[in-house]
Amino acid sequence: MPFHKGEDSVILELPSGARAEILYYGATVISWKSPSLSGLGDDVEERLFVSKKSPLDGSKPVRGGIPVVFPIFGPPVKPEHSKLAQHGFARSSVWHWDDIVMDTDTGVSVRFRLDPTPDIEAAFPYPFKLAYVVTLASHQLSTDLHVENTSSDHPLSFQALLHTYYATNASHVKISPLTNLTYINKVKGGVEEVETRDGVDVLQFTDFVYKNAPREYLISSEGKTLKLKARELNDVVVWNPGAEAGAKIGDMEDRGWERYVCVEPGSASYFINVAPGKHWVGGQTITVM
Repeated sequence: MPFHKGEDSVILELPSGARAEILYYGATVISWKSPSLSGLGDDVEERLFVSKKSPLDGSKPVRGGIPVVFPIFGPPVKPEHSKLAQHGFARSSVWHWDDIVMDTDTGVSVRFRLDPTPDIEAAFPYPFKLAYVVTLASHQLSTDLHVENTSSDHPLSFQALLHTYYATNASHVKISPLTNLTYINKVKGGVEEVETRDGVDVLQFTDFVYKNAPREYLISSEGKTLKLKARELNDVVVWNPGAEAGAKIGDMEDRGWERYVCVEPGSASYFINVAPGKHWVGGQTITVM
C-alpha cells in the first residue's frame, strides 16, 4: 500500500523512492522527494523547501511546501472579504481525508476535502465545497483543487493559487518562458511592466504577478530543471523576498531565501466565477526533467 494515514499527515510512497507528505492542516504538501530520471534509486532529492523555523503543528500556515490559497490572494480587496485573513482560509484550516483515488506501484492519488465550518461561514458566507487531489508518480507531482458552488441561486467568486516553494539555489535559478508578458510589480507598489528577460531570476527582491501567462514553465538551476504545467490558472507569481525583506519574516530560517523560489500558478490578478450548482478544477503538474 503506497499511502499511509497518520494522525497529522498522509504519506505517499512508491518503490522508485518517490515520496510525498501532506498535512491535514491546510492540506499542505510539506515534502516531495523524487529520483532523477536515471532511476538508480539512490539519488532521491527533496524538491520542496520548508523553513526549519516554520511550525507544523497547525498553529499558523506553513512557511514552505505547497500552501493552498483560497478564496483570496493577498489581503482582502473587496468589502465582502474584509473578515478574511491574507490568502484566505484554505491554508489554515484542517482538511479531512476523503478517499484514495489511485493506488498502484507506479502512481498513487489521494483526495482531501474541506467543507464550510462556522468560523469559515462567519468570514465567507457563500456555500461551497472544496476537494484537493494530490497525485504522486516516480518523477512527477500533481495537485488539483476542486471548487463546487453548492448554492442554488448565487454565483461563487474566488481566487485560487498554489503557493509552491521550490528548493533551489536562488542565486542561480531562472524561470521561463515569461518574455513579453505584462506583470504586476508588487515591489514597486503594483505598477505594470513588461518582462524583457529570457529567463527571470530572483537576484533581487521579486514579487511579480505575470498575467495571461502560458501555463507551462521551466524552473532551471545548476543543470537541474523542473517543468511546471498549470491547469485553468492563467497567472503565475514569481516570489523571493531577498535578504532585506526575508530577514523580517519571523518564521523564515536563517538565510532561507537563498534556498528557494516560489513559482505559483493561480488567479492572482482576477476572480473566477462559478455558476450555481457548477464546479471548477484548477491545478498543476510538476515534472522532473
